[in-house]
Amino acid sequence: MDEIGFVDTTLRDGHQSLWAEAMLTGMILPIAAAMDRAGFEAIELVAPSFFKKACREFKEDIWQRIRLVRQCITETPLRGIRNRYMAGFQVTPACASELWLQRLAANGIRELRSSDPSNTVAHWAEMVRSASAVGLDTIINLIFSESPKHTDAYYMERARAAAELKPARLCLKDPGALLTPERTRTLVPAVLAAMGNIPREFHTHCITGLGPLCCLEAIKLGVASINTAIPPLANSSSNPSLFHIARNARALGYRTKIDENVLHAVEGHFTDIAKREGFTIGEPREFDSYHALHQVPGGMISNFHFQLTKLGMGEGIGEVLAEVGRVRQELGYPIMVTPYSQFVGVQAAMNVILGERYKEVSDELIQYAAGIWGEEESGSIEANIKDKILSRPRARELARWQPPTPTVAEFRAQLGGDGIDDDELLLRYFAGADEVVAMKAAGATKEYLSARRPLVALIQALSKRKRFGRIYIQRGEWSIQMERHEPTR
Repeated sequence: MDEIGFVDTTLRDGHQSLWAEAMLTGMILPIAAAMDRAGFEAIELVAPSFFKKACREFKEDIWQRIRLVRQCITETPLRGIRNRYMAGFQVTPACASELWLQRLAANGIRELRSSDPSNTVAHWAEMVRSASAVGLDTIINLIFSESPKHTDAYYMERARAAAELKPARLCLKDPGALLTPERTRTLVPAVLAAMGNIPREFHTHCITGLGPLCCLEAIKLGVASINTAIPPLANSSSNPSLFHIARNARALGYRTKIDENVLHAVEGHFTDIAKREGFTIGEPREFDSYHALHQVPGGMISNFHFQLTKLGMGEGIGEVLAEVGRVRQELGYPIMVTPYSQFVGVQAAMNVILGERYKEVSDELIQYAAGIWGEEESGSIEANIKDKILSRPRARELARWQPPTPTVAEFRAQLGGDGIDDDELLLRYFAGADEVVAMKAAGATKEYLSARRPLVALIQALSKRKRFGRIYIQRGEWSIQMERHEPTR
């Protein structure tokens, strides 16, 4: 009987998809040891975007998060993720990428799941090389997309090339939830045949309602490791629920290498946090066939609604989504992941808002057409659209721009000099020096009371109710009294 293993995405993709990266370190620590005991093959913990958001909005240091979680999770490999460029919308200097990898390894990350937005083999090769140099195992993401160019033959060729790089694993990743059970049945066998004996994973989302079904199809076709999240951070736009996939895998006759009993406390912990903080609780979704036509990530759709409403064009979301599909076709069907989904989406919105297609073009799209983001990307654009983008004066100005290539010494000088350690140096790169100073002034990571301490949480909540002057709590022989007094002058 075959065994199915699981990689946990709760602390990374789960809260990135549903809680807008608002999970705090103190929310993780009370249940980290339980997650370690469950038997996951790996636990995803960080993405490059966390460093900026945690520092700026929550005054938290992600390096400290990694170190504290590593003290609790000692057996299960902690995993990070990266894209070709860490900062998303700008070209990352090589010295910053290499230093970031070094510090990930030094702080406790053991694996790195690496994506290239165009599945470019040369970039995969560099990712494997640089991660191996600092002792990190690489999982290559083979990113799925739906278009005339993204055929099973295309994925066979890319899977074969990825396997030749000898990564620790290869992950068939469907971040846009575009797979259907029918396409899974043709795609997975093609990829598995091409990649040989490299261990494989399967990763999808639940945006269209089909993610769990695709996971089960992948299992039946020979994939023995599935990426899942723990409710309430599963379903909706997140990954499928661990409990749902494990239960159905067993019903199909497979054994599951996971101890679900210890994870019910994790589910209760995060559900309590979601209710107290007003965070989203993931729910199964109904099938949505329209999503495959535009392939816009859920967060971008909500942003479109917001921006169009501000302009008095709130009813125009359908027109924008239709224009997204048209722009994507003209640009040669880029995969709708960061940053290319933003390039396509912004251009489509501009076309609709201005009432004239390509009247204005973003700098990033000009760079994309000029080949700065990759030769394959530039070479796939329809000729007339490429000419329209590159014929404007701004394009001639940007054509002279070259990506920065500072040395480590120059990089350090730009961000504070020799008195700054490497972890802080990278935080300054992601978030800005002033934001790091403010974060450090905010003090140490604050404890977040867990659901396992309900009495403390109750007292804390009651103490905030200013309309009560006195509160008395009694249970058996134990009691506590709280009184509100005006401060003496």
